[in-house]
Amino acid sequence: MPSKNSIKNFLEGGYYHIYNRGVAKQNIFPAEKDYKTFLYFLKEYLLPLEHQDLKNHKETMPRRKPLNCNKQTQLLAYCLMPNHFHLLVKNLQERGIEKLMRAFGTSYSGYFNRTYQRVGPLFQGRYKAVLIESDEQLIYVSKYIHQNPKELLTKDGPLYGYSYSSYPNYLGQREQDWVHVAEILSFFSQAFPQQKYRNFVEELEEYPKDIATLLLE
Repeated sequence: MPSKNSIKNFLEGGYYHIYNRGVAKQNIFPAEKDYKTFLYFLKEYLLPLEHQDLKNHKETMPRRKPLNCNKQTQLLAYCLMPNHFHLLVKNLQERGIEKLMRAFGTSYSGYFNRTYQRVGPLFQGRYKAVLIESDEQLIYVSKYIHQNPKELLTKDGPLYGYSYSSYPNYLGQREQDWVHVAEILSFFSQAFPQQKYRNFVEELEEYPKDIATLLLE
């Protein structure tokens, strides 16, 4: 029987929490360059090939065949942890997420195995994807994703100081053209959406009961 959240039948216009971890919970980002490479592959599939940010790296990073994933999916939030990752993705076309995950997952696994001279699968089975069914679930999943690094930070370390999360994008501290923050920020104060979102993410509270099924197993 398939495990929870492993069956993929993506809805057009649907929002999904996508996540996976390393096989046997092993570290999938042993070095800083691995985080950066993972994000580069994500960016490469989410931006048009002619985008200037990709042109600037064409001599140092591998190129890929155009899949037009930028027209089929939108990335709303992400967080990379030592042995797993979280993505919040809007599916714009029927097979958009499927194409995106296959493409960049294969690219990163191949890079990882070549770099660390290993063979076999990198991830613990197929990625998991769970449909988000309400606005409340959408903003709470983004909060959950952005709260993930708490366990890695020192007592006084700010969440926005974690480099491998889209949280700084939401606070206006960094801009990445391939991360779309406006939709979630629109649920907060029109005058101070970034500050209101920060208050929401960093306040301590229990998640609503219907959020639990959307989180990492």
